[in-house]
Amino acid sequence: MFADATLVTPDGVSLMARIWTPEGIGPWPTLLMRQPYGRAIASTVTLPHPLWWTGQGFAVCVQDVRGQGDSEGVFKGFGQEAVDTASTMAWLRERPECNGRIGLFGFSYQGVTQLLAPKDCPAPDCLAPAMCGLAEREHWSCDGGAHWWHLGLGWGLQLAALQAKRRNDQAAWSELHNALESGRYLREGLSLLKRHDPKGMALRWFQQPADQPEGWITHRPSESWLIKPMLLIGGWWDPHLQGLLDLFAQAKRSGGSPKLHIGPASHLQWWPETTQILLDFFNQHLKGPTTRKQNKTAEIKLWNQTDAFWSESNGHECSAHHWHLRSTGLACLDLNDGQLLNPTIAGAGACAIVHDPWRPVPSIGGHLSPTAGPCDRRGIDQRSDVAVFSSEPLQTSLQLLGRPRLKIQVSADQPAFDLCAALSRLPADRDEVQQLSTGVLRVRRISDLTSTEITLELQPLFASFQRGDRLRLSLAGAAWPAIGINPGDGKQCYGPANSDCRVITLYLKLEGASLQMAPLLLVQAG
Repeated sequence: MFADATLVTPDGVSLMARIWTPEGIGPWPTLLMRQPYGRAIASTVTLPHPLWWTGQGFAVCVQDVRGQGDSEGVFKGFGQEAVDTASTMAWLRERPECNGRIGLFGFSYQGVTQLLAPKDCPAPDCLAPAMCGLAEREHWSCDGGAHWWHLGLGWGLQLAALQAKRRNDQAAWSELHNALESGRYLREGLSLLKRHDPKGMALRWFQQPADQPEGWITHRPSESWLIKPMLLIGGWWDPHLQGLLDLFAQAKRSGGSPKLHIGPASHLQWWPETTQILLDFFNQHLKGPTTRKQNKTAEIKLWNQTDAFWSESNGHECSAHHWHLRSTGLACLDLNDGQLLNPTIAGAGACAIVHDPWRPVPSIGGHLSPTAGPCDRRGIDQRSDVAVFSSEPLQTSLQLLGRPRLKIQVSADQPAFDLCAALSRLPADRDEVQQLSTGVLRVRRISDLTSTEITLELQPLFASFQRGDRLRLSLAGAAWPAIGINPGDGKQCYGPANSDCRVITLYLKLEGASLQMAPLLLVQAG
C-alpha cells in the first residue's frame, strides 16, 4: 500500500513524496530516495519496485526533489539538494511509518542526493549511493578534457522535457521527445537546451570549458556522513565509475569503511545480484543491533570482465605490466603492422592517423557511447583511420587490473585534435575483438609539427588473458557521438560535423611510447 505525503520546507515550498509501507502495524526501518524523475518511477529502471522492499520489511519513501514531479519550487540541480535533504530527514524521522532508522538509496542523481546535506544535519544510519560522483566536471560531464556529447545532451533534454511537462507545454515536450527518439538531438541538442532549459545544469556544463578546472563545482559531503556504513555499486561500463572510486577513497580518508562492488554493468543495465547485495546491506544496518561495530577493513569486490568471476581487491594494487609500440607506418592499413611489445624491446617507428570529419570513427560499447557495454570492435579496427597495435600471442596467462595509461608523443597539422583509445582482448579460440576499456584526450596546441608528450587515461578494467590471447590498443581521432567532433581550429566549439570542421592529421611518434597500468585507486586512502 502507499500514500502521498507533503513536506512544507522552512521557506514554504511543498515537496511531494510517496510512501509505501509493509502490511501490519509499524513503524518500520525506512528507505529514502530523493529524485527528479517522478516518484512513481522510483528508479525501477535498475532497482526493485518499492512494493518488493515493503515485502522485506521496509517502508519506502520516494520524494520528488524541488522543482520536479509534483514538488513546488524551481529546479536548480545538485546545488539545491543539501538544505532539502536536511528538511526531509527531520520530517521523515517524525513520520508514523518510520521507526527512526533510515537508509538512503538510489543511483545517479539519486546517489548525489544521499551525499549532500548541511554539516549539522544528523546522518542516516546507512547510505548506498550507486553510480555517481561529486565533481561536476570529472564525474558528470567530461572525459579527458572533452564533454560527454551523447550522454550530456540526452540527460539534459530529458530534464528539459520533464520541465515542459510541468508547464503543460505539450509542444515543447513533443519536440524534445522526438529529437531524442529520432537521434536528431545529436545535432540539435544544444539549441534545444538553449530554447527549452536555458538555466539548466546540463547547458551550464556544456558552456564551461571541459579542459579547464576553473569554475567547475565539486560537492563536499560532511565527514559525519562519509563515516557511516556505505555501500557503493558501480559498473565497468558506467560513465560515473571514476566518481565512485573517488568517493570510496574520500570515505576512507574520513575514517569510514565503505564497501565497493564493481560489476558487469552499464549505467542502466545492472547484474541481478545487486538486489541481494542491497538487501543484505540494509538488513544489517537497519534491522541489526544499533551498537554493531563496523568492520574497519574496507571491502572491494570486482567482476572479472573476461572470465566472469568475482575477486577481492584492496584497490591499490595494479598489474605490473607495460608495453612499447612499434609500426613501420602502416598501423592504419595493416592489422599486422602495429605491434605492442614487451618492455624488453624498445618501441620504434611512427604512423599517421587522418581524421576526416565527414566520416568520423564511431564510438561503440564502452562507458560513453549509445551502446554502452561490452562489444566486438572488429569492424571499427579495420577502418583506415584507426591505428591498431597488437601483441604477439601470450605465452602465459595474464591479468590486468587498474587504469590503463598511454604515454605517447603526438603532433598534428591543426591547432587542436582528439586522440581516442580502446583496449581489447583478442581471444585465441575465436575471431573476435573484445573491447574492454575506452578513453579520450582532447588537446589544444600551437599549429606546428612539434611533438607533444601526452598521457591518455582509459576507463579502469579488470580482465584475464589466457595463453594464446593477444592484447590490442586501437587509436583514432574521433569517437562519435560519445564526444563531439573536434573542428581542429582550437576554439571551444564542438558537436556534430559541419563544413567548418577540418581534416586533422595526427602523427604518432612511437619511440618512447608506452602503455602501462596505474592502480584502481589513485590516491592512497587511509
